[in-house]
Amino acid sequence: MANEQKASILLVEDEEHLHEALKLNLELEGYEVSSAFTGTDALKLVQLEYFDLIIMDIMLPGIDGITVTENIRVQQNDVPILILSAKNSGSDRVLGLKKGADDYLTKPFNLEELLLRVQKLIRKDKRIKEKESVGEDYSFKGNKIDFKAQQATTRNGEQIDLSKKEIMLLKLLIENKNEVVTREKILQMVWGYNVYPTTRTIDNFILNFRKYFEEDSRNPRHFHSVRGMGYKFTD
Repeated sequence: MANEQKASILLVEDEEHLHEALKLNLELEGYEVSSAFTGTDALKLVQLEYFDLIIMDIMLPGIDGITVTENIRVQQNDVPILILSAKNSGSDRVLGLKKGADDYLTKPFNLEELLLRVQKLIRKDKRIKEKESVGEDYSFKGNKIDFKAQQATTRNGEQIDLSKKEIMLLKLLIENKNEVVTREKILQMVWGYNVYPTTRTIDNFILNFRKYFEEDSRNPRHFHSVRGMGYKFTD
């Protein structure tokens, strides 16, 4: 994983020896590992940080792993989840996958197989998230954005110099046109934060985009805030 940002994994496992062994092996593979020993802790961490993958034990004190998985999905968070379970019945596997898990491994498992599955899930998720690039410029409703020059020409012919962060955010929203981009994803992709600051930062950028590109900034047609979820661009 040289020259790449380390993928971050949340390991949710209450069995201490297994937790330590897994953490060590994942770190040796070059991952950054955060630990949770209960379902409640796992949910708190998911609210605060961005993860590329969650490894989730089912049998946890308090809230079980299936309920935690369900909660994460209800929050519109599509982080890949690999469930570990001591239960080997088909119905448990089906339930785990139904509630939103991406993969399911029963204990005892082969460490090498676990590491391969982790690698595959992270790669697959990365491919899905890396949408087709929009190229060097983009036009909509008389506005033109030149990503390379970091400039925009509005429908009134006004030239605007854009900051690097403004360009990155515009590109991310445009590449995900008509889809809601979560605050978490924006902060991770544009600001590179792992632990999130206030989201007012993004709101201010969206207000600027409305001033630049909307005919009526109070009734936006292109830059939308989706309450409780994130932001969306439509052309």
